[in-house]
Amino acid sequence: MTRLETALVRFTLPLFGATLVATRRPTAPNRPLPLPPRPQRHRTIWISDIHLGTRGCKAELLLDFLRSNESDMLYLVGDIIDGWRLTRVWYWRPTHNAVIDEILRKARAGTRVIYVPGNHDEALRPYTGHSFAGVEVIGEAVHETADGRRLLVIHGDHFDGVVMYAKWLAYLGDWAYATALKLNDVVAAARRRFGLPYWSLSRWLKDQVKNAVEYINCFENAVVREAQRRRLDGVVCGHIHKAEIRQMGGILYCNDGDWVESCSALVEDYAGKLQIIVWTEAQPAPGRAPPAKAIA
Repeated sequence: MTRLETALVRFTLPLFGATLVATRRPTAPNRPLPLPPRPQRHRTIWISDIHLGTRGCKAELLLDFLRSNESDMLYLVGDIIDGWRLTRVWYWRPTHNAVIDEILRKARAGTRVIYVPGNHDEALRPYTGHSFAGVEVIGEAVHETADGRRLLVIHGDHFDGVVMYAKWLAYLGDWAYATALKLNDVVAAARRRFGLPYWSLSRWLKDQVKNAVEYINCFENAVVREAQRRRLDGVVCGHIHKAEIRQMGGILYCNDGDWVESCSALVEDYAGKLQIIVWTEAQPAPGRAPPAKAIA
């Protein structure tokens, strides 16, 4: 482990080893606090690619999602904290602390929280098999849905040839992606000013580039083949920042998306039905979840 990775671990583990106290404005005395909307209850929630420690992280939206949705199990499917960026440029906001606080609150309240590290938080992989403040760190998982389907839960970077065999190119791609996200924030601010809904420039650019489309297709096929090899019913992954549910060769492919572009999560209800929730498409009214995509 390099010096930078060691420093990242020393920073990261205390985050999950003790609750951080976020700075809050004091409330006026004798003023009743507004009641929060009743959270939606799920059997399981999967989220990944949060990239805490970067400017592109939509921590406020994620915090709103976490406070509005409870579950028996919560999978953190990699790239939760962006060690690649933090070891080069330090960026950390109170909302990033608040996200970790909320995850720890869920663990204390009885939610089983499972952390599957990705490539951006790979410094935590030597700690698989350990638990920090109720957060279990494991290399991968096999999740059984309420209707009996067995799903492989992995981040997915092991099936990315660029990450595995040309890491310098992965770092270059990460820099280009960060630049696109900065432009994305400028476009989003302009659209808000004119009353237009959220739209991701970086996701649109990715969809238009032929090589990016081919890369995504190769990645999806690779993780599906792994699920087939293990005789499982499906796979849940992250890594490529493209939320989707679909059948591929008899295997259910699920990608929970990310929290820098699509702001999406995969959820399971108590009947075993899976769906993607895109938090930017509609904010929930009390007692009602936002529209869901791709139900399976």
